[in-house]
Amino acid sequence: MQKELNRYLQRSDFLHFQRIPTRWMDNDIYGHVNNVHYYSYFDTAVNQYLIEQGVLDIHGGDTVGFVVETSCSYFQPLAFPDAVDAGIRVARLGNTSVRYEVGLFRNDETTVAAAGYFIHVYVDRASGKPVTVPQATRDVLASIAVPA
Repeated sequence: MQKELNRYLQRSDFLHFQRIPTRWMDNDIYGHVNNVHYYSYFDTAVNQYLIEQGVLDIHGGDTVGFVVETSCSYFQPLAFPDAVDAGIRVARLGNTSVRYEVGLFRNDETTVAAAGYFIHVYVDRASGKPVTVPQATRDVLASIAVPA
């Protein structure tokens, strides 16, 4: 079982941030962002980072990352019209996989509202078979990696 992230995470625990606006449709009948959207924020933050760094071509790249495991812990609600600052870091960079940890921060707050992780396994787009994380991707991910 993967280690859980905790409610005491601060902005300073993360090495890169992506700002994501909440949308009216993200709220559920209880007046806060529905849990399913938190995973979307995780995915958006990591993939936007990889695209901005030039190591993910979502339309034509030879390798892609498949999400094989996820987890999220909720500590305080997010709600429209909040902005979400998604802090990302790499907790483990393996041969074919990467464990990303993500902290979601409400507006400019310093304490995490939700935290989780997901694991990408890199695969050949054509065959779907695992491949070694490409060196250029490895270099980018190393820049946001934290000690184990």
